[in-house]
Amino acid sequence: MQVVASVVFLFQLAIILRVVLSWFPGSSRGPVSEILERITEPVLGPIRRILPPLGGLDLSPIIVIIGLNVLLQLLR
Repeated sequence: MQVVASVVFLFQLAIILRVVLSWFPGSSRGPVSEILERITEPVLGPIRRILPPLGGLDLSPIIVIIGLNVLLQLLR
């Protein structure tokens, strides 16, 4: 269980870093942003297609982080 919790934590951290980097113009072209996108987009993309941006705000990272926390609670 500890390994799963650690992987989920690292994935959530990747999502948060991607969100923070998206706030800075030009940061989306760097290698770190590219790696974060490759890691997180397979999960964020489908959520983004289901839930369109609300007033220009992408809620998919919040939904995924909450979903992962619920999943961890259910596994415990």
